[in-house]
Amino acid sequence: MNVGHKPCGVSAPLMRDADMMVRHGVHDRARRDPGDPAGQLSWDDLRIVKILGECGNRAATATKLGINVSTVSRRVAQLEQTLGVVLFDRRRSGHRLTAEGLELRALAERVELDIVSVARRVTPAMQGALGKLRITMSDSLLLNFFTPLIADFKAAHAAIVVEVFVGNGTLNLARDESDIALRATKNPPESLVGRKLATIAWAPYGRAADFPYKIPAPNALYDQVWVSYTASLSNLQAAYYVESRVAARNISYRCDSVAAIGAAVAAGLGLGFLPCMLGDSMPGLRRVGPIMAELNDELWLLTHPDIRKSQRVRAFMNFCADAVARQKPLIEGHMPLLVA
Repeated sequence: MNVGHKPCGVSAPLMRDADMMVRHGVHDRARRDPGDPAGQLSWDDLRIVKILGECGNRAATATKLGINVSTVSRRVAQLEQTLGVVLFDRRRSGHRLTAEGLELRALAERVELDIVSVARRVTPAMQGALGKLRITMSDSLLLNFFTPLIADFKAAHAAIVVEVFVGNGTLNLARDESDIALRATKNPPESLVGRKLATIAWAPYGRAADFPYKIPAPNALYDQVWVSYTASLSNLQAAYYVESRVAARNISYRCDSVAAIGAAVAAGLGLGFLPCMLGDSMPGLRRVGPIMAELNDELWLLTHPDIRKSQRVRAFMNFCADAVARQKPLIEGHMPLLVA
């Protein structure tokens, strides 16, 4: 999988302005025609517009950029005067981008991506298996499965400092927020490159102490008390599966974390669907039904095309792929279902 990133759509005049800034340098104003608005733009201006558009208020923007509020106001006012347009609607609820402001923010995002891309390719850290490696994944992948794997990787690559960001949100590797992403998905972003590592099997689990001798009969499984997922994880097939089969009165608990649902099952709050790689590795849990093939997901290892040749990125991706291959029986649910 390797599909090129498409830049945000902006109007032709602003795209030409961006090209001119890239060719001549965004800070070199003195040699340009002072009457040309594009000649007055700088990356600092664009960044202020972008951040203020995201934050909606000057104080938060100033804090994020490390400048004071008056500087934010002054730079925006100067930019509006130079361009002859209003970039923000000032409301009591905050600053909101106008149509012209949205165009400038799109331009800022394009320039930012160009800057990050070039910086990645020329940084010395790209030349060796050292430096900081930032990885993003969900808590359910990290806690019991990938933490030991990362420990093994660190033992073999002591010069690499690993930072992990936990979350299920939209990936933004293009803006240098992370180097590698591990995601449970059947639709990885086309702007990233990587490989499918395994199929993630799902099954229903209960607390072993509640089922010491036998599991519920298939026709009675959904009459039990269950735990499920909140709307933020509605993309999980397991969430829909439970909601469509279990009476609302029998769903005792919902959460937006797969790992937390595992903890809820272990605490006796009810039965719940879990990835087998989590449920089979948690003490005190027991499968109470077969693997549900319709709930299967895919485990993807992803990075950005600009940094896929980095030695530290390649080192982790190769190590990770080999380690996951050895753990496929756990991930794909090939553990015996014990029925007394």
